[in-house]
Amino acid sequence: MQQAPLYHDIAFGPEGGRAFWIRAGDGVRLRIAHWPAMEAMESRGTVLLFPGRTEYVEKYGPTAGELAAMGHDTLTIDWRGQGLADRPCRNRMVGDVGDFGEYQLDIAAMLEAAETLALPRPFYLLAHSMGGCIGLRALHEGLEVRAAAFSAPMWGILMAGNLRPLAWASSWLFARLGLGCHLAPGTRIETYVEVQPFEDNQLTTDENRYAFLQKQAREHPELTLGGPSMRWLYAALRETRALQQMAPPEVPAMTFLGSRERIVDPAPVHALMERWGARGRLEMIEGAKHEILMEPPETRARVNGALAGLFDAHR
Repeated sequence: MQQAPLYHDIAFGPEGGRAFWIRAGDGVRLRIAHWPAMEAMESRGTVLLFPGRTEYVEKYGPTAGELAAMGHDTLTIDWRGQGLADRPCRNRMVGDVGDFGEYQLDIAAMLEAAETLALPRPFYLLAHSMGGCIGLRALHEGLEVRAAAFSAPMWGILMAGNLRPLAWASSWLFARLGLGCHLAPGTRIETYVEVQPFEDNQLTTDENRYAFLQKQAREHPELTLGGPSMRWLYAALRETRALQQMAPPEVPAMTFLGSRERIVDPAPVHALMERWGARGRLEMIEGAKHEILMEPPETRARVNGALAGLFDAHR
């Protein structure tokens, strides 16, 4: 591993945060970041934080600070195709992946780095949005965590029912014709927080956290990402359909979903958590939008309390 940049000026994470370059098994360069638990506390384990689409490690500095106050280390990642990781499309603002199985290579490299860094065990999973899709697949493939928490997981793509057949057909065709890096219809090349005012945003009801995201995008545009590619869309449709057909893994899990969710499809979240049975729990957060971990302090306090309870119950 080699040292990588971590933009502390915009991350606001706990003291001692470091970033590293790592490589996946297929040679793709990735970036990971580690924040330790608070120095005065004995670590209660490491949270593997799986970000969503368009995201980057600095976004989770504040979340790492809240986890550090609970006594947890945090390890997070720039997935391939976003952040400072390698991006496959000529236009670097297009979010792309050929197959969601590629993200499992990123996880393998992340776990190898966790061993090299001798991060404290046990490990727990905290996965947001697209990271929730990647994380669910990882659990099915044997990711060794004591418990998993999901924030607005992308277990289904939200779109009008009459558009779904068209999305399947067009994304398949573009991928087959070698045009996979074309931007998916209805999305834009600019990153969301640069063009969307707070008053009508779909991410958070916390104006300060939205300004935090805008500051990051403004000061380090190299971290940002626009809409997904047609190839990403086809890969995401295939992966979410496959995951919906699988029985839930035998891992204790908690999922947080806002009542004002408009980015991922809530229906598969409800369905899967109902099937998870006694080992799973769905926490509906009234009034919250997509970014559960970036909602106002009272919401975050409720979520953090639930996370602490889940992780402590499975030490």
